[in-house]
Amino acid sequence: MAQKSYPLPEVYRLLEPGPVVLITTFNGKCADIMTQSWHTMMEFEPPLVGCIVSNRNFSFDALKKTKECVINIPTAGLAKQVAGCGNTSGHNTDKFKRFHLTPVAASRVKAPLIKECYANIECRVVDARMADRYNFFVLEAIAAWIDPEKKSPKTLHHMGRGKFMVAGKTIQLKSKAK
Repeated sequence: MAQKSYPLPEVYRLLEPGPVVLITTFNGKCADIMTQSWHTMMEFEPPLVGCIVSNRNFSFDALKKTKECVINIPTAGLAKQVAGCGNTSGHNTDKFKRFHLTPVAASRVKAPLIKECYANIECRVVDARMADRYNFFVLEAIAAWIDPEKKSPKTLHHMGRGKFMVAGKTIQLKSKAK
């Protein structure tokens, strides 16, 4: 099979790492929700997550200022809210009200959890040295919550230009390790 050239500005569509998440922040006055898909696990213990938050997003300044957020993991049933939050600025919109999402007090940070999400991970920024140059933050998960009713959640994975892939089928491979 012959390979076809692929445009470099589209490479991100091939490498989207994990589920689309909704990051919540609180800047001292209001809470905001940001749709985000550029994140990666960096360490198991303590759990560290690297994420990109554009300096053009309302959430960027809140994250730099407060050094805390919540990573909320939505399921496919929230696709319209996920896209809506991603296409709306928090500068002049209460996204909780506009997209009918419920803020819930977190246990260790001031940013709220989103009740409708499958999972919520409370985080603190542990390294922001690359935030000014690359918009890259390293977060440490300090508390995590899941909805036990959702056994095999179907998560969204961004493919660019308004397209999402839905994941949710689990397979178990036999391990040869003894």
